[in-house]
Amino acid sequence: MLRITCMEQDTLYYDGACPLCSAEIDKLSSLSGEGLCLKNIHELDPDEDCPAPEVLMARLHLKTAEGQWITGLSANVHAWQHTRLGFLWRFLELPLIRPVSHYCYELWLRQRNR
Repeated sequence: MLRITCMEQDTLYYDGACPLCSAEIDKLSSLSGEGLCLKNIHELDPDEDCPAPEVLMARLHLKTAEGQWITGLSANVHAWQHTRLGFLWRFLELPLIRPVSHYCYELWLRQRNR
């Protein structure tokens, strides 16, 4: 069987110490295929080519297979596109909904980071 490395996949960096984050990652992991690599920020190799852990902890980060970084709610929406439920998340990026959904995400971040 051919094993795909994280370098050839989209990679989502998540806070494994956050119970809410971990619950969502568990669900995402069970529904996603091999196109998504999930990395716990607290278990990263020090030589990992990514932003510093404190930057990764500030908001969700996803690095695409092409090397583009996506952050915040957009990273979450992008990650869920690797599942059959991705269409449910896409509405959060629609032009009239995006400002509200991203504002709500930012509010949640402020509460989470307290």
